[in-house]
Amino acid sequence: MKNFVHLHVHTEYSLLDGAGRVEKLVARAKELGMESIAVTDHGVMYGVMEFYKQAKKYGIKPLIGCEVYVAARTMCDRDPKLDGSQYHLVLLAKNEEGYNNLIKLVSLGFTEGFYYKPRVDMEVLRKYSKGLIALSACLAGAIPGHIIDGNYEAAKRAALSYNEIFGQGNFYLELQDHGIKEQSLVNQEVVRMSRETGIPLIATNDVHYVDKEDAAAQDILLCIQTGKTILEEDRLKFQGQEFYLKSSEEMYELFKYVPDALENTAKIAEMCSLEFNFGQVHLPAFDVPEGYTSDTYIRKLCYDGLAKRYAELTDELKERAEYELSVITRMGYSDYYLIVWDYVKFARDNGIMVGPGRGSGAGSLVAYCLGITNIDPIKYNLIFERFLNPERISMPDFDVDFCYERRQEVIDYVVSKYGKDRVAQIITFGTMAARAAIRDVGRALNIPYAQVDMIAKKIPFEIGMTIEKALKSNPELKELYLGDETARQLIDMSKAVEGMPRHSSTHAAGVVISRKAVTEYVPLQMNEDVITTQFTMGTLEELGLLKMDFLGLRTLTVIRDTLELIKAKGMEAPDMDSMDYDDPNVYKMISQGETYGIFQLESGGMTQCFKELKPNCLEDIIAGISLYRPGAMDQIPKYIRNKHNPDKIRYMHPALEHILDVTYGCIVYQEQVMQIVRDLGGYSMGRSDLVRRAMGKKKADVMAKERENFINGIVDEAGNLVVKGCVRNGIPADTAADIFDEVAKFAGYGFNKSHAAAYAIIAYQTAWLKYYYPVEFSAALITSVMGNSKKVAEYIQHCKSKGIEVLPPDVNESSVSFTVKENKIRFGLAAVKNVGINAVLSIIKARQEKGRFDGLYDFLQKMDYSIINKRTVESLIKCGAFDSFGVYRSRMLAVYEKLMESIQGQKKNNVEGQISLFDTIDDSENIIGNIYPDINEYPKKNMLSMEKEMLGLYISGHPLEEYKSELQASVTITTAELTPENEEEAQDIERNSELDGKRVIMGGIIVSVKQKTTKTNNMMAFVELEDLYGTLEIIVFPKIYDRFKSLLVQDTIVLVEGRISQKEEEAAKIICDAVKPLKKYAGRKLYIRINTGQQPDIIEQLKKVLIEYKGTQPVILVDKANKDNGKSRVMKADSSIWVDINDKLLNELKEVAGSDCVAVK
Repeated sequence: MKNFVHLHVHTEYSLLDGAGRVEKLVARAKELGMESIAVTDHGVMYGVMEFYKQAKKYGIKPLIGCEVYVAARTMCDRDPKLDGSQYHLVLLAKNEEGYNNLIKLVSLGFTEGFYYKPRVDMEVLRKYSKGLIALSACLAGAIPGHIIDGNYEAAKRAALSYNEIFGQGNFYLELQDHGIKEQSLVNQEVVRMSRETGIPLIATNDVHYVDKEDAAAQDILLCIQTGKTILEEDRLKFQGQEFYLKSSEEMYELFKYVPDALENTAKIAEMCSLEFNFGQVHLPAFDVPEGYTSDTYIRKLCYDGLAKRYAELTDELKERAEYELSVITRMGYSDYYLIVWDYVKFARDNGIMVGPGRGSGAGSLVAYCLGITNIDPIKYNLIFERFLNPERISMPDFDVDFCYERRQEVIDYVVSKYGKDRVAQIITFGTMAARAAIRDVGRALNIPYAQVDMIAKKIPFEIGMTIEKALKSNPELKELYLGDETARQLIDMSKAVEGMPRHSSTHAAGVVISRKAVTEYVPLQMNEDVITTQFTMGTLEELGLLKMDFLGLRTLTVIRDTLELIKAKGMEAPDMDSMDYDDPNVYKMISQGETYGIFQLESGGMTQCFKELKPNCLEDIIAGISLYRPGAMDQIPKYIRNKHNPDKIRYMHPALEHILDVTYGCIVYQEQVMQIVRDLGGYSMGRSDLVRRAMGKKKADVMAKERENFINGIVDEAGNLVVKGCVRNGIPADTAADIFDEVAKFAGYGFNKSHAAAYAIIAYQTAWLKYYYPVEFSAALITSVMGNSKKVAEYIQHCKSKGIEVLPPDVNESSVSFTVKENKIRFGLAAVKNVGINAVLSIIKARQEKGRFDGLYDFLQKMDYSIINKRTVESLIKCGAFDSFGVYRSRMLAVYEKLMESIQGQKKNNVEGQISLFDTIDDSENIIGNIYPDINEYPKKNMLSMEKEMLGLYISGHPLEEYKSELQASVTITTAELTPENEEEAQDIERNSELDGKRVIMGGIIVSVKQKTTKTNNMMAFVELEDLYGTLEIIVFPKIYDRFKSLLVQDTIVLVEGRISQKEEEAAKIICDAVKPLKKYAGRKLYIRINTGQQPDIIEQLKKVLIEYKGTQPVILVDKANKDNGKSRVMKADSSIWVDINDKLLNELKEVAGSDCVAVK
């Protein structure tokens, strides 16, 4: 067989360019009988580890490379006219040295050479050329480029330069033939150049997909990348369908005139020999004090911590500490613990809030003693082996929560301590999930939005859902697929790209710290000015690099700010780390559903769950957090029933009681699964964790084997008892079998108790602050969402409902953030649009140094105009920050610009010999006051509109305030319920699935209407609707728009009926089905109190008014003159005089009956 190796191959990691899935590529190469294959993605090395592992799996030799971009001049040049384009060059690693140099080149392309693309230059290629083989690349290479330009000599000079850099035998002139006209010319000249220079030839196919039929999918990817449709002529497109993984026979047929170019591919494959060493740990060494090793120092810190944490050092504590220390030191993780201890200590020493723990790390006593975590693993029965299992070698993983505003300070500390070159953040990839693929491909194929949306909505919103699964589970989708050609094309093409990486981004929390420079191990790149690895978290762990999570938790910032507000009032702030978790008042508040703003507990479902649960201890909160999840929710009714009826608790065997009593006989935690396997089956704790993991994966063969082991134990070949088994522990085999089956059923849903316990502590702390310091807590809560006007509006509405007054911004009273004064919350100036933090600080400084502001003129005189500008002042006037001066906003807006110009002129001219305009005036403010124009204040509606413009919400009122009861009676959802609290909630598949397609009624005021003409020449609209909490987009398709367009007018108050559209990574919208006006007194009755004894004709008088306002709302007459059982007679008026209640009617009735005799209820 003719031997040929593909050396120019792009995978799916040439993002939105390559359509070759890694495994499919390698499998096809194996099928074609190839012994080697290379990976050379554009400018990146994202996929090399996955490629390497797949090649090894299929028994093919992997060749690691990259098609780099070479700058037209130098990588430092950035002139758009001269440096906007780059040349391609294929590099392959011959050995470990070459791989290390390739890493450095690819990294430098991003960190130093990025300009449109990650670029290197000739100088840096020369510096890192050893161990590399270079190919002259496709038509975008320097040599083909010069040939196409008709400059053969420049092409030859470039070839000789590359040959000199990489050395004879390490640089090859590349031949390609995809049926493109220019390639024939290039190939002819390249063959000539090889003869003239002695530089060898190489034949390649520029592989961008696996099979010829995949060309269409690759074309779709290019459309997605460029935002074009396949119908557009002027777009990036590959010519022909020849960029697939061709067989050796096909390549020999194409290049039969240059057999040496084909044979050289195999020679290059033989020259390359690179093996990766997985599992070798590259932990940085922690610098311990003199006289200590890492192991002895962690022991000292642990015992110091034991003495601080526990009043009595019991044998149980010593035994647990010694056991953990032995595992930590034996596995070589002392340095890891010390590194985490050090940066957590830095945070605490510098007043940065640190969470009590997160994840399984909270199960470590050593971590608790070192202060890494702040939850007692002994008290809450947390298991160390869930974190560090001596029988399963894996990297430990401490996730630490920090105050989100100061998280970066901790990362900066780590960078400064270990060196900038040894610390990097971690990459993550956004992939095309099922629905997203349908939408992306639909846009590229130019299929109408409504049709694409309809098909996408038929894919269930579930974790792990694929298009293939959806076709099997949804008959409607299958029917569409079989019966509609457009739908079939869309679905087939979407399946072809589904799951492919779409873009790279930075992991929210992951940071890698290495023993040497990170580029000694992995390539780097820039993601929005952040240096990240090019390998994902899992790959970094396999390569033995230390990954740590520095998480920013908003709730910690809320706790910090609450404590600061308490201290600002002159009170002593509580010590959150040493509080007891047994306050009945706090649990009563949670049981009553007062969970708004409480960490983890404030969603509607959680609130209802805890109202039924009625927690009275922290264990209940831990369990509630653990159970409120898919699958595990099925246990909630049993848990609640057993909690309130302890006599109904039943254990399958008495040996389970001490394990499950804390959860009232329910299996809730992964740790309980481990404990059951250990205590009843006789497993070691490490082995029990392996069984737990196996149960979670539900592999039938493994489960059957473990079931037998659990019941009867394990005896090795030498007759040694490895696992005792239930039977040897006196548990009948049939009972043991039932226990195993019950445990296995819930093992997949069991939650990590260590994680839940740590979060339960934060939940309790926020609840405690909410109960004892509601105003301070609310102010801190609002400050935490200051950048999100919807959430600010929601929290302010909640404050009002609880009787907490929120005052508008005020230049004399407001601080940067929301503050508390006399049990009222004062709006923060930093929340005002166009008033940056520097302006706010300048206002506060002037106020502190020069005294309170007496009026607008005094304010303007005291301010630094290099920081405060006209736009700032205008915004402050509009939002009401000067209202306390007692001057109309209309008047201040009329003169502030002239005043500022006058004061600037004064300051400029106020030199010796010149007299200021007001030098002879005693009361300059009075004069300024006199020059305010005599104009009326703006209408209330305009004032509210200004507040909305500047603050993102209404503060002194709301256009919908008087419709509040009507809204409450009519709507089924608000924007508050549709606005995710955080990124985690935004990505919550279950939440989104529940919302998507749900039929709702939303009420509000129309803010804007954007009309759009469809392709069929019909009019549709995008309407922005605002309720009391925020705004939402309403999509009104043509038929509905035609019916209701008279109501879809700005400032109209309406009720919109429709269904929620919740797309991936997009804010929720409502697809409109119907619109109706919202009437102020809708759903209410009109009550009129009369006295026919004193006014015999009163009913006739009233009838004359009522008849003019005919409607469907009942009229109730209460006659004081006629008594029934001593009470005024109540009469429902005949429906002929029922009315449509409005303010005009009420005013007329009050004139007839008296102002206190008319009411609407």
